[in-house]
Amino acid sequence: MRVALGVEYDGSAFHGWQTQPGGGTVQDALEAALQQIAGVPVAVVCAGRTDAGVHASAQVVHFDAPVERPLTAWVRGANTFLPPAVSVRWAQPVADDFHARFSAYGRCYRYLLINRPQRPGVWHGRAGWYHHPLDVETMQQAASLLLGENDFSAFRAADCQAKSAVKTMRLATVKRCGELIVFDFEASAFLQHMVRNLVGSLVYIGQGKHPPEWISELLAARERRLAAPTFSAAGLYLVGVRYEPHWQLPVGDDALLPVEAGF
Repeated sequence: MRVALGVEYDGSAFHGWQTQPGGGTVQDALEAALQQIAGVPVAVVCAGRTDAGVHASAQVVHFDAPVERPLTAWVRGANTFLPPAVSVRWAQPVADDFHARFSAYGRCYRYLLINRPQRPGVWHGRAGWYHHPLDVETMQQAASLLLGENDFSAFRAADCQAKSAVKTMRLATVKRCGELIVFDFEASAFLQHMVRNLVGSLVYIGQGKHPPEWISELLAARERRLAAPTFSAAGLYLVGVRYEPHWQLPVGDDALLPVEAGF
C-alpha cells in the first residue's frame, strides 16, 4: 500500500531534506522513524527538496508501506521516534500511481523577513533580517512582474540540476506586518535557491538600488551574476503543495498559515 504523509519541520538543525552519507537530514530522520514502525527499511519521496536551514509546514511525502499498519502508527508512532524539530501531521493511503513530486502541479513558499536595525532574537533561525528600511510597495510592484511563464535562469543556483529554468509563477506578493515583511510565492515548480534569490533582488529594489523594472531586465538577461546575492535560508518555508482534488489529500489553502497567527 502506498501512503502519503504531511510533514512539518524546523530546518535549522538539519543539512537539508535529501539524505546524505553522513546523515543529519530530514529524510534520514523520517526514514529512521518509519523503519521503527515497519521493522524494515522504508524509503520516502518528497514533493520538494529543501536546502539546509529551510523549514516546512506542509511538506508531502509518499512511501510504499512494506507491512500493514494502522494510519495512526504512521503518525503518532513515527512522531515517537522523530526528533522534536520534525512532526508527521497526517497519513493517508493513496493510489499506487500517486507521486509526491510528479503528481503535484504547484508549490507554495513563504519567506519571512525582519526589517529593523537590530538583529532578531526570538526570530533567530526562523526569519531573515535586513537592517535598512525597505519600501514594500515598490517591492510588490516588482514582484508582480514575475507572474506568468518565465525563464528564471537569473535566479537559479549555479549547481541547479533542473532540466529547464522555465516555470509558471502564479502568485508573487510582498506585504508588511509591522517589522515583518512577508513574501509569498506559488509556482508550478521552483529552481534551487530560486526563492532566496528572488527575495535578495526584491530587497535591493526595496532599498532603492534598482527600480521595479529591474526584475524584468533580469528575467530577460537570464544571467545569475546580474541579480542580487542569495538571501539567508532562515526565513524560507515550504507552506503548501498543490494536488488535484481526486487525490483527496488534506492539503490546500489551509496550509498557507496566516502571519496573524504568529507564523
